[in-house]
Amino acid sequence: MANFIYKEDLPNDLDLGNTIAVDTETMGLNPERDRLCLIQLSNGNGDCHLVQLGKNSKFNSPNLNKLLSNKQVLKIFHFARFDVAIIQKYLRVSCQPIYCTKIASKLVRTYTDRHGYKDLCKDLLNIEISKQQQSSDWGSEKLSNQQIEYASTDVLHLHSLKEILDTMLMREGRVELANECFSFIPYRCKLDLNGWAEPDIFSH
Repeated sequence: MANFIYKEDLPNDLDLGNTIAVDTETMGLNPERDRLCLIQLSNGNGDCHLVQLGKNSKFNSPNLNKLLSNKQVLKIFHFARFDVAIIQKYLRVSCQPIYCTKIASKLVRTYTDRHGYKDLCKDLLNIEISKQQQSSDWGSEKLSNQQIEYASTDVLHLHSLKEILDTMLMREGRVELANECFSFIPYRCKLDLNGWAEPDIFSH
């Protein structure tokens, strides 16, 4: 496994194929307040490509934007609602098409209420991962080795999780429902960014 770190954008000649895993790190969990600091990408081969966006970033990342908005490239997220919203907010692109392992898990793993990334890795892949760096300072100019390892781990297993969840969705007859949920995510994110995160307009 290798980690490649870039400042502000991906290199011009990088080809990650037609299915990529994507995750973000931010200063917090409020897209209106907390800026985007890092985007992690993997094509499932064990390598991770990290784009660091600094404090004075103008979020002018044409190669990254082109990849994230490419409708021929499937983007795999875990809890896509947050990542897609923060990407919409700061990079001003809408990610499509999308696959969310958290939504897929909720649709087929109805025997549990544990749908976190750590839980999926343990239950479906028998892999233990640490979330120790989750609350660290992602706005730091120089990331620690521990931060880089944590950030890369968040995308390295998404392809494998998708493969297993796809089998379960097919078995339970919920593929079409999952795809419809994935397609709605960018619109759910627009509602969040425009003030309708809470109260949820779909609630009573």
